[in-house]
Amino acid sequence: MIVIIASMKQVFVIISFMLGVLHPVDSLAQDSVQVSYKTALETTETIEEPQIDAFGTGEWFKFRIHYGLLTAGYATLEVTDDAKNSKGYHIKGFGETTGLSRVFFKVEDYYESKIDKTTLLPYQFIRKIDEGGHTKNKVIDFDQDSRKAYVHDKKHNEEHIIETPGDVQDMVSAFYYLRNSVDTSNLKVGDETEVTMFFDEKNYPFKLRYLGKDVLRTKFGKISALKFRPLVLAGRVFKEQESLTVWVSNDENRIPLRIKASLAVGSIKADLEAFKGLKHSFKIIVE
Repeated sequence: MIVIIASMKQVFVIISFMLGVLHPVDSLAQDSVQVSYKTALETTETIEEPQIDAFGTGEWFKFRIHYGLLTAGYATLEVTDDAKNSKGYHIKGFGETTGLSRVFFKVEDYYESKIDKTTLLPYQFIRKIDEGGHTKNKVIDFDQDSRKAYVHDKKHNEEHIIETPGDVQDMVSAFYYLRNSVDTSNLKVGDETEVTMFFDEKNYPFKLRYLGKDVLRTKFGKISALKFRPLVLAGRVFKEQESLTVWVSNDENRIPLRIKASLAVGSIKADLEAFKGLKHSFKIIVE
């Protein structure tokens, strides 16, 4: 029980990560990023437009975040059309702790990302969170052409303009961009994909390393999966820099099936609990 309680305050990391999947978390944002490539603003190369059609309007995921048999929380992701822009998607994410986890550490996180349907680049990002009394309420408007992010901090009634590199992503749009842009047919173990993410008024370089193929046992059956490792920040929450592992379906959907995180105390998993509105058929291994 002591181990479980000690981990409850880290649950929001996994929920937030599940919503954004690939972002540097708040509790580590001030630590140095241990990567060797150029800093975000030094990067001038333009990312090619995604060529893979992995998702579309109507897609919905629900994830169960659990510590062993204990359900710590749930997270959902949903893709709709942007009601104000016919050329954009409106992606909504929500995560919360439940049960015993909520008693010790209440989390309610809302995320929204509006992205261009062709480039999958964000033009607006909304983050409204309450994590154990730690709150934020920010709206970020991206001008990809002028390479600027207009940050509206509604909690403190402040506005900031931050320079960004070309084709910057937010913490939610990066997940959908990567699903569509990584050509898995030619991947070799050790290959890495790089993007730049704008998070909490800073530009962060990010790498996703391919670890190979796997067969994952899920509530839906055995599924052929691709295994990746995001480079995260080592420190007060995660054991080491490479402590997160992500499995996605080895098909046209690139569905996120599982995220496993090794924490300073124990480990937590986020497993796909339910889904609907997939663009392609969901393939299960039949024995």
